[in-house]
Amino acid sequence: MFAVIKTGGKQYLVQEGDLLNVEKLVGEAGTKCNLETLLIAKEDGSDVKLGTPSLGENVSVEIISHGLGEKVSVVKYKAKSHYHRRVGHRQAFTKIKITKIA
Repeated sequence: MFAVIKTGGKQYLVQEGDLLNVEKLVGEAGTKCNLETLLIAKEDGSDVKLGTPSLGENVSVEIISHGLGEKVSVVKYKAKSHYHRRVGHRQAFTKIKITKIA
């Protein structure tokens, strides 16, 4: 079975056992939680359940770890006015494992 889940304003196509990096979730490593499910279907496409707008929290996940992504440098510059600014940003993420699709 596979499912489409929604978390952090994004949608992901997942199967049981998949590892994903998603926007940061609340919880310690090792805790289990459920995510909002938009679609559930079998591999051959015979049994499709489509939510309007969602099916509820039918996908169980386990939080593996938290971390920070790669650094992104932002540079602002204006010519002839001696203005320049450099800022770095590292986005927080949570690594999750899909344990069960109901």
